[in-house]
Amino acid sequence: MPNDNQVPSIDSIPIRDDMIRLGQLLKLASMVEDGVEAAELIRNGMVKVNGQIEERRGAQLHPGDVVSANGLAIRITRG
Repeated sequence: MPNDNQVPSIDSIPIRDDMIRLGQLLKLASMVEDGVEAAELIRNGMVKVNGQIEERRGAQLHPGDVVSANGLAIRITRG
């Protein structure tokens, strides 16, 4: 019997540099369509980084960090 309380699966997204900003990652991962949507999602407390609500669009993220929003979870990898 399926479990309705399953945690969303985590997809990986590679980045070239040592870090990426939160707003950029949300767009790169297609979690939002543009910067305005990213800012609104973040402002409304709907984005978590490593399980904690992140309120800074410019927060620096690094390989290994996990970002979740809109029922999706993305792990940043070095690529």
